[in-house]
Amino acid sequence: MSFYVIVRGPLGAGKTTIVRALASSLGAEAIFIDELLELREWDGGSEALFLATNETAAERAHEFLARGVPVVVDGNFYWESAVHDLARRLPFPHLVFTLRVPLEVCIERDRGRPLSYGEEATREVFDKVRRIDVGLPIDGNRPIPQIVQEILARLPDEWTSRAGHRGAPPG
Repeated sequence: MSFYVIVRGPLGAGKTTIVRALASSLGAEAIFIDELLELREWDGGSEALFLATNETAAERAHEFLARGVPVVVDGNFYWESAVHDLARRLPFPHLVFTLRVPLEVCIERDRGRPLSYGEEATREVFDKVRRIDVGLPIDGNRPIPQIVQEILARLPDEWTSRAGHRGAPPG
């Protein structure tokens, strides 16, 4: 069945790890908005930049969705318009989940990365992501397998049964 899931949240929330585990569990393709943003000239994260990036994300996602392969999208999505724009570009069933993680946890997780973005950038992204309220809230301050299991439990049964849901995520 063709459907997609968007997982959004601040820098250091664990989006990439969660999306990889979720995609693996669903037999889905993962698309990472940050990777697509790197193909463009960074302008501080404007609405126009995110909307332009959606064009590429939608093209990639549509290739899979048209073949019945589910897609999981990972992104900060600073702009509510960017979430709605992606939904307009991809007229398939979808759900949006927003990871809620305390700022201090995001800062600590970023410090543990091989290439840290730094505390100032983490605070900035945190503030930008938190200013919009889109998606079903998920407590991201728990172990990854628990988070993935909660997301899977909130997906419609027909999505997980037809998508080849492989049971509990690794970890």
